[in-house]
Amino acid sequence: MLKYHNQNTLYYIDALLRFSNYSKAADSLYISQPYLTQVIKRIENELNCQIINRSELPYRLTEQGKVYYDYLSSLETLYANMRRQVTALTDVDKTTIKIGILASIGSYLIPLFLPDFLAQFPHCQIELVEDIPENNEKRLLKGEVDFFIGQNSSHIAPNLLAVTWGRHSYFAIIPKSCALYQKDTANIAPGSIAIEDLLRQKLVLTARGSAIRAQVDQLFSVYKVKPDIMLESTEIRTVRRLAMADLGVTFIPESLAITPNPSQYNIYELPVDQLNLDYFIAYHSERKLSDLDQGLLDSFLHIKETTAHE
Repeated sequence: MLKYHNQNTLYYIDALLRFSNYSKAADSLYISQPYLTQVIKRIENELNCQIINRSELPYRLTEQGKVYYDYLSSLETLYANMRRQVTALTDVDKTTIKIGILASIGSYLIPLFLPDFLAQFPHCQIELVEDIPENNEKRLLKGEVDFFIGQNSSHIAPNLLAVTWGRHSYFAIIPKSCALYQKDTANIAPGSIAIEDLLRQKLVLTARGSAIRAQVDQLFSVYKVKPDIMLESTEIRTVRRLAMADLGVTFIPESLAITPNPSQYNIYELPVDQLNLDYFIAYHSERKLSDLDQGLLDSFLHIKETTAHE
């Protein structure tokens, strides 16, 4: 048994691989940089090998690191299953549902349906796992979460089932330094800008692994555009602020509020047939839905009806 292992080790490695920087990774984990460095050093000393190649950017797992990472992943799955069984035996009157969701989507969707669901099922406890969609989809496939909420259900794994709202719009933020900017115009008329012209501008985008980035990358391929990406971020709100601050064009979902400011940027609704999202809640195809599960799905779908009337 490895001496230096706990439930957080996997998250430490994920953060290092995401940021390729010890200080930024430590900040995202709310720990000190020396402590993070010490943890990785102790693991590598115990294994007598390097688990992360830090000699070039971005950081990558070594072959030995991949084996160790798989080991940690299997332990996390075993631990999650153990917790679920213990909880079921300890308190038969309470049921915990774990939901994987991207934080920026959760801040919009969760308040719209969870209060209604919990009012119907007061003995249910909800545990949110806030992470990028790629990681939460993996958790769902491994049984570490019960449901996964995201956008663009067409991109999920084939052995997952999803219920959706239907297609919704994305908006482009076009800052004043962009050649497509229209002075003193809050909202540019839909259909007046070719999508390929937007793609050729300086861009600030969400990082790979997000649903919107997958669609934008596909458009780059379709229109054979080599993107000029100024900066990437895993946080959609950061991307929105950077576009508003004149760094480059970005694309954001309709769920993310944009305050009009025509002297600084335009807002442009993108054609829904070219770029769209459909909010969904997914579960494993082998899962037998309980009354509680169905209640959660019904509450999620009820948002579509309530927002349609607003």
